[in-house]
Amino acid sequence: MVMLQEKAANKPLVLDVDGTLLRTDLLFETFWLALGQNPWTCFKTCLFNLARPAKLKQELANLVDLRTDLLPVNPQVKDLLESAKRQGRDVVLASGSDYTLVSRLAKDHGIDMPVIASDGSVNLTGQKKADALRGIYGESGFDYAGDSVVDLPVWIAADSAIIVGRRPGVARQLAAQSRNVTEINGGWHWRHLIKGLRPHQWVKNVLLVLPLIAAHRFDMAGLTLVAMGMLAYSLAASSIYIVNDLLDLEADRLHKTKCNRPFASGKVPISVGMITSLVVGGLSLGIAAFISLAMLWVVALYMALSLAYSLRFKRMRWVDIAALASLYTLRVVAGAIAADVVASGFLIAFIFPMFITLGCVKRLTELTLATSDERLPGRGYGRPDRGDLLNVAGLGAAGALLIFFLYSNSAAAAVLYPTTWELKLALIPIAGWLLRMVLLGWNGKQDYDPIVFAMRDRYGLSMIMVTLTIMFHAATLI
Repeated sequence: MVMLQEKAANKPLVLDVDGTLLRTDLLFETFWLALGQNPWTCFKTCLFNLARPAKLKQELANLVDLRTDLLPVNPQVKDLLESAKRQGRDVVLASGSDYTLVSRLAKDHGIDMPVIASDGSVNLTGQKKADALRGIYGESGFDYAGDSVVDLPVWIAADSAIIVGRRPGVARQLAAQSRNVTEINGGWHWRHLIKGLRPHQWVKNVLLVLPLIAAHRFDMAGLTLVAMGMLAYSLAASSIYIVNDLLDLEADRLHKTKCNRPFASGKVPISVGMITSLVVGGLSLGIAAFISLAMLWVVALYMALSLAYSLRFKRMRWVDIAALASLYTLRVVAGAIAADVVASGFLIAFIFPMFITLGCVKRLTELTLATSDERLPGRGYGRPDRGDLLNVAGLGAAGALLIFFLYSNSAAAAVLYPTTWELKLALIPIAGWLLRMVLLGWNGKQDYDPIVFAMRDRYGLSMIMVTLTIMFHAATLI
């Protein structure tokens, strides 16, 4: 690296933007930001300009106010930039992205030279970029840092080629043409993509087992079908988690912990996330279709509602909590469909207000841990709403307990629970668990997902086990 800098001390350093200076892509950044803010306009813009990439980039850039100062940077390329500036070399950004965004990015990084970028009519990539730079600096009159095979004509036109990421074939080809080649680490790792799938969230799908427990059915056939249903739901959830992360890129970068998520931090390219979301979503629907047509429909409904939540509902006060409760309730319905058992009206009526309570707990936790009274990024709540959320959480808990009490007095309960007075005792640990969850959320002592927290909370789990023990004893199963 030092020898390269000494040899080219007077030559300008030209940097590509997408995948080189930045660990992201400006086109995809603007697409997902526009999709989150105005889905219909974004869709029309893409449809009308699909065959005109330069115009598409310009139109998407005009739709949104992208925070270029928040975009993740490749630290090694940033060091190269700063080193060149200290040596007095000109540093130039040359990108296929839209001119407006590239100019803004140049200012963010203290680059004074005019940028070279797409302008709405010319898509400045590959040979067009090479011709533009050759016209300004002459043959071999500059050094160029890029990351894609598309950059090959530009590297050939440059004196020194700086390759970001593993491109061994390109490096050998350039070396054979007597170009100085320097390679910089780049790319992504599978472990970061797996983290983006959020497998730790799959524990929520244990809810699919509830209909089997409620029906006192524990045969291997039913459990196998439910296990397959859990897998379908896990993949469906992961598909939507990726979409949600891509829609929340800017909000996550402003968050003290979510900024480390794979796509927000640039550890995994947005394009990889998009492809992965489609693949795992397709696998989910395939498994659901194998179980039954009804299961396919309920998983498709879950994905559609999850997508609607990501695009719009999560920004709407109270609607977001109702949507979250509906998504959890759909898991229970899916468990009943997978195992071909009846999900009673009492079961649905019990779990929906319970999940209303947990949805409020999720927002209470976020607001308690917030550092100001401003609305949470991408959400419709601020710290002054904590009191209202607490009230709604209390109403949801009271509603769930009332439904359970009414069930314990019903004819349906009498069939499954010979000693219904024992069943009523289960109200005590259920009430204690709900109260604990609400208080922990109010005091900010949970993580950001109450269901995941509940599956790890040993005190809460002990209350759940006590509840199940009482119910099984009332049913004379133990």
